[in-house]
Amino acid sequence: MEQSVRTATINRETKETKIVVELAIDGTGACEISTGIGMFDHMLEQLAKHGRFDLKVQAKGDLHIDEHHTVEDVGMVLGQAFAQALGERRGIVRMGHAVVPMDEAMAMVAVDFSGRGYGVIEASFDKKYINELPTDLIKHFIESFAMEGRLNLHARLISGDNDHHKLEALFKALARALDDATKIDERISGNIPSTKGVIS
Repeated sequence: MEQSVRTATINRETKETKIVVELAIDGTGACEISTGIGMFDHMLEQLAKHGRFDLKVQAKGDLHIDEHHTVEDVGMVLGQAFAQALGERRGIVRMGHAVVPMDEAMAMVAVDFSGRGYGVIEASFDKKYINELPTDLIKHFIESFAMEGRLNLHARLISGDNDHHKLEALFKALARALDDATKIDERISGNIPSTKGVIS
């Protein structure tokens, strides 16, 4: 069976942010990221590299106010890009999980592209900021991504002392789980992986 091209380009412009996301599910990890928030860029690069997604993110937000709108809206648009690129979700593995260590830190993420957006995040950080990224926005980003991507997403920091290590382990685990779930399962020949016959 010939595999369809699984790509998406999403533009979103409001009075608060202007965001363009280009995504290719079947990529190599090539990425160009610019959000104006260096640590956020670094985490999105982890998502692309370790998920083997080709990803471009150009975001201009009202950072003179704070980082909230930029991080939230990028999460929303990135989720929409995954939803569009996967379409009816025919032939995908659908579920995936990963446990990733980074030095003393370890994170676990499980996802299900079920059509129902839901995020459960258990992650605490010692500092209010990791460089210029507010740590309270990490949970918000993942929740926004899950809702707009229409997937169940459970993320948990299992251990860690260094906030940078904890955050990086979390994003690497998310990348690996997304990669597993979005892979094509040749055994089901393009069928929808659901007993209902539809994912919505």
